Amino acid sequence: MVGEAKLRSEDLNQCFEKLMMVGGGNSGIGGGISQGGVKMEGVVITEWKDIPMELLLRIGSLVDDRTVIMASGVCSGWRDALCLGLTHLSLSWCKNNMNNLVLSLAPKFTKLETLVLRQDKPQLEDNAVEAIANYCHDLQDLDLSKSFRLSDRSLYALAHGCPKLTKLNISGCTSFSDGALEYLTEFCQKLKILNLCGCVKAATDLALQAIGRNCIQLQSLNLGWCENVGDLGVMSLAYGCPDLRTLDLCGCICITDDSVIALAYRCLQLRSLGLYYCRNITDRAMYSLVHSRVKNKPPMWQSMKGRCNEEGLKSLNISQCTALTPPAVQALCDSFPALHTCSGRHSLVMSGCLNLTSVHCACAVQAHRTMSSIPHPAH
Repeated sequence: MVGEAKLRSEDLNQCFEKLMMVGGGNSGIGGGISQGGVKMEGVVITEWKDIPMELLLRIGSLVDDRTVIMASGVCSGWRDALCLGLTHLSLSWCKNNMNNLVLSLAPKFTKLETLVLRQDKPQLEDNAVEAIANYCHDLQDLDLSKSFRLSDRSLYALAHGCPKLTKLNISGCTSFSDGALEYLTEFCQKLKILNLCGCVKAATDLALQAIGRNCIQLQSLNLGWCENVGDLGVMSLAYGCPDLRTLDLCGCICITDDSVIALAYRCLQLRSLGLYYCRNITDRAMYSLVHSRVKNKPPMWQSMKGRCNEEGLKSLNISQCTALTPPAVQALCDSFPALHTCSGRHSLVMSGCLNLTSVHCACAVQAHRTMSSIPHPAH
């Protein structure tokens, strides 16, 4: 396997056969594969060295990432063609020695825009991320989730080497500090999607203030189970990131109504909000969302075109928010047509709130009325 042993001749032969099978079946190469090879515009391809570069790039876009990496070791021509043409790569299939694999690949695949390094068990170390930052300056989407071994060194390296990042997933990276995250946001100001779920040390009010100050294009933020997040941080986000559309605050036990009120009046594009287990949230927060909806509701002519239903919250999780009462949540449900309690849709999640069982969306009420109007056959 790549990263665990040297590339063997039989590996190259298998790689060639796989590439040619894909090429013969999907790339418009006439004739398929036979003992005489594959024909392409008068050229017979009998072994891997015969494949033209333009065909190689087409085939490389169709096979899995492991095959592409193996193919890049065939010869310098293949290496150059594949490394310069590859923009998306996932190494999540690598169960052992991912760190060494990244160290060997980063200097070659310098044009990467998307890199997925999600792990089942921690493998990555800071030197691998530093290699990525040193060579992959066009990187826009990076997934480092569950990289428990990484330290602040990695965030400092990314800040200097990958300023084009628009999507970053560091969920579960529990060693990062809020100071390092603050530093990252000063250089990676194009971030639109950021996953900090479980980053207890990094996701603090200090870091969120920096995000609100530097990442004004942010659209999606996951702060699930970041228990050090408070109202000051969320309010800073609300004021600094007006285009925020998805925010997960599940398990952020310190926030209060003030956070939701700020989001309601400042983040008018908000479509999904997670408040699971935020037990300090009361009716005041729900009514602030309702009032903001009424205040910013589209004109009647837009509503008639069906655009009204596309605006406002489409997903809300208030499970375990036990301080909420039925009138407030019903008013919220009535104000946002995209919030559903009916079976199969459930975009308004209220698990654990036994006092909210009377809350229903409009279509659930209509379905109940329809069923009630159907005459029952006489017994």
